[in-house]
Amino acid sequence: MKYIAATAMALLLLGACKEKKTTETVTTPTTTSSSSTTVVTNMTPEDLGQLGAEIKKKPAEAHRILSEHGLDEASFEKAIRKVSSNVEESRRYAAAYKKAS
Repeated sequence: MKYIAATAMALLLLGACKEKKTTETVTTPTTTSSSSTTVVTNMTPEDLGQLGAEIKKKPAEAHRILSEHGLDEASFEKAIRKVSSNVEESRRYAAAYKKAS
């Protein structure tokens, strides 16, 4: 009987934790992404290529390097995706990356 009660209590606690976790993940701030997007649009493919090469040289300092340019990992990836969707910009990025490496 004690084991049944303990199991029931454990299941209730697990259920309560899952509910709490769900509500915490639903609330996310949206103000930081708009400021990062503004900076990203001002960076040229050459700037992004140099930044990518610098991060490759010092991967442990990636967060600091990105924040110095007003970026975070997500905004940098978004900028790279945008550049890679254009053939000419992608070539410019690759040339700058190679030169800076």
